[in-house]
Amino acid sequence: MRQLLVRVGHRATLACLLLGCASSALRADDGDDLWLSYGTISDPARRAEYLASISQLVVEGESATLVVARAELVRGLSGLLGRPLTTDGRPLRAGAIVAGTRASSPLIASLPLTASLRGVGREGYLIRRMRVRGTMATVIAANSDVGVLYGAFALLREIQTQRSLRRVELTSAPRVPLRMLDHWDNLDRSVDRGYAGASIWEWNQLPAVVSPRYRDYARANASLGINGTVLTAPNTNARALAPDFLRKTAAIAAVLRPYGIRVYLTARFSAPIEIGGLRTADPLDPVVRQWWRHKADEVYAAIPDFGGFLVQGNANGQPGPHTYGRTHADGANLLADALVSRGGIVIWRAYVASDRTPPDRVRDLYDELTPLDGAFRRNVLLQVKNGPLDFQPREPFNPLFGAMPRTPLLLELQLTKEYLGTDTHVVFLGPLIEEVLRADTHRTGPGSTVSRVLDGTVHPGVRSGLAGVANIGNDRNWTGGIINQANWYAFGRMAWDPTLSASRVAEEWVRTTISNDSGVVATVRDMLMQSREAVVNYMTPLGLSSMTSAPNHYGPAPWVKDGRPDWTPVYYHRADAQGIGFDRTTEGSDAVAQYAVPVMDRYGSRETVPDSLLLWFHRVEWRERLASGRTVWEELAYRYNAGVDSVRAMQRSWRAVQGHIDAERYAQVLTALAIQEREARWWRDASLLYFQSLNGLVIPARYERPALTLEQYLRIRCPADPRRPRCDVVR
Repeated sequence: MRQLLVRVGHRATLACLLLGCASSALRADDGDDLWLSYGTISDPARRAEYLASISQLVVEGESATLVVARAELVRGLSGLLGRPLTTDGRPLRAGAIVAGTRASSPLIASLPLTASLRGVGREGYLIRRMRVRGTMATVIAANSDVGVLYGAFALLREIQTQRSLRRVELTSAPRVPLRMLDHWDNLDRSVDRGYAGASIWEWNQLPAVVSPRYRDYARANASLGINGTVLTAPNTNARALAPDFLRKTAAIAAVLRPYGIRVYLTARFSAPIEIGGLRTADPLDPVVRQWWRHKADEVYAAIPDFGGFLVQGNANGQPGPHTYGRTHADGANLLADALVSRGGIVIWRAYVASDRTPPDRVRDLYDELTPLDGAFRRNVLLQVKNGPLDFQPREPFNPLFGAMPRTPLLLELQLTKEYLGTDTHVVFLGPLIEEVLRADTHRTGPGSTVSRVLDGTVHPGVRSGLAGVANIGNDRNWTGGIINQANWYAFGRMAWDPTLSASRVAEEWVRTTISNDSGVVATVRDMLMQSREAVVNYMTPLGLSSMTSAPNHYGPAPWVKDGRPDWTPVYYHRADAQGIGFDRTTEGSDAVAQYAVPVMDRYGSRETVPDSLLLWFHRVEWRERLASGRTVWEELAYRYNAGVDSVRAMQRSWRAVQGHIDAERYAQVLTALAIQEREARWWRDASLLYFQSLNGLVIPARYERPALTLEQYLRIRCPADPRRPRCDVVR
C-alpha cells in the first residue's frame, strides 16, 4: 500500500471533482461557538422560505429561564435569517413565533393543546404551525419554562439543518430523567484524563469573578437537553465540600440554573476525617451520620437546588465502606439519608478495585453488586460503565444492565477518549453509544435493550439516565479538536432520545457545525461513521482489550507484563505460541454466565459468538479458521491493516472538503489525521511483530512491512505529560 503524504494546505483536486471549488474564502472559525454559531442560511430557496414564515418573536413570561430562551431565539434567528427580529408582541402578525407555557403565556393558554402537552411531561415540548387568534404562527409550547427553552433550541436546530417549517409538527420529551456530564476536574484545575487544557472552572477567581464561558457552557448543554453536571472528579480533594468552595460552586450554579442544569459535587468518602476532624468515616457510626446531615444542610443553604453527591469509595487508593467492613449499600445509604429530605440523590460510581488480583477482573463488579440489589435507598443510583472493564474501543455491554431490577442504574460513557487516542485520533463515539443502547440484555425476553432498561420499560418504575465523562477543557475549541465536539453533541442528543441513530446525529452535527452543503455533509458524516471501527481495528481487533501502556493508556504495549497482573495487557490477551484470547466460557472464568441465558449461549459458543468479541470470550488457536476463510492470525493481520486503510480513507475524505470549510478547522483536523495515520501504523506494526514473536507465523506478504523492528518498538516511550501523552513515532 502506498504511503500517503499529508501536507497542511495541500490543494486536493478531489475536492473540486466531488464538491466544486469554493469561489471565496470562508470565515475563520476557531471552534469556540461549537454547534451554536448561527451563521446566515446560505441556501437561497430555504432562506426565502424562512424569511417569509418568520416575522416576529413573542415569548410571554419573565422567569430567568424564559428570558434566556427569548435571548437565544433572538440571537439564533437574527443570525440565521440575517436580519433583526421584532420581539414586540402587539399586534400579533402572520409568521410570528409564539413560545411559552400555559401558565406564562395567555396566547399559549388560549390554544387547544392541553391533551398534547399532557404527554410531554415536565421537560418536553411541542412545536407546531397553527393559528393563534386567527393568525398563522409557529408555536413552541411546554409545561415548564425549561421545556420552552429546549423547544427553542429544537426550533433553531430545525432551521440550522435547513428543514422546512411549513408543516412542522414536533413533539419531544426525554426518555430518561437524568442526563449529565461528569467532569473529572480537580480543584487545582488539572483534569484527570483531560486532553483539552485546564479545567474550565476557575476556582481561584470564584466567586468574585464568574467567567462568561460558564454561560456558553450552559447554553451548549441546554441545547442538547443535558440537565446535570458534576463539577469535580471522583478522586477530588475533600475541600470541595468546605464552606469557601461551596460559595464558589454556588456562583457556578447561579449561571447554570436558568438553563435547567443542576450542579453535583463529589463527596469524598473520607471527608468527615479530612475536613471534619473526625477519627472515622464508618458509615454506620452515628457521629459520622450526623456529620453528613449537617454537611447536607450546609450545601443546600448555599445551593438550594443542589442535585446531589457523586461518590467513589474504595477505588484508586481511597477509603470507602470496605475500609470499615461495610458494603457499597451501607456507604451509599449513609449519604442518601442525609440528602433525602432535600430531594437530593446519591450517584454511587460502581467501580471495584480489589487489593487482590482476581482470576478475571471483569467478573468482579457483577459479583460484588448484584447481591445488593434492593439494598440501596430509593434516592441512590449506581453509575455503571458501558462495559465490564474500562472504556475500551469495544466491549460487550455491561451484564449489570437488567440484572438489578430494584436498583436504578446510570449508564456511564467516556467522552474524553482515554483509550482512543486522546485528543488527536479522530473517533466519533456515536456508533459506540448506539451499540450499547441497542444491545439486547434479554433479561425479560427479546427487546430488553439497555436503553429500555434505562427508561424504565424493562423494570417499570425504575428509571435512571446517562452520564458522560466530559471531554471539555479551557482550550478555545473546548474539546482539544473540532471533531471531539461531535462526541459531546452525540452524547447529549442520544441521552435525550436513545432511539436516535448515530448516523442521524452525525449528520445533524455536521450541518449545525460545519456546513449544509450536501456533498460536505455526506462526506464528513460517512467519515465520522467509519472512524470508531477504524480505531477498533488498529487497536483492539477481534475483541482484544486493554492493549495500551500504563499510566497514560496511550500507544500499543501488548508485551507489558510487569506490575500488578490485571493492569497489564498480557493478563487480557493471554497470547502464547499456541493461541490467543481470554477464556470466559463455562470452561474458563465463566464470566459469560453473568448474562441472561440467550446472551450467554450466543457469546459462549464458538459457532455464534460474533468475531468482534471473539477474543474477549474465547481462547482460540492461531491457525483456527474463521467464517471469513482466514485463520485467526490472518484475520488479525487483515483487521490491523484495515484500521490503517480506514484512517487513510478518512484523510482522503477530509481533503475532499478543502475549500468548503474554513482553513483553521480544516488544518486542525488534517493535522490530527496525519498523527492518527502514523500512530495507526505504529499500533499495527508493533502489535503484529509482538504476536509474531510468540507464534512464529509469517505476516501475509500482501500487507506493508513494519517500519521498525520489535526491539525498536519496545524502546518507544511516551512523554510523561498526562495532558498530551502522544509519542514521537514512525514518520
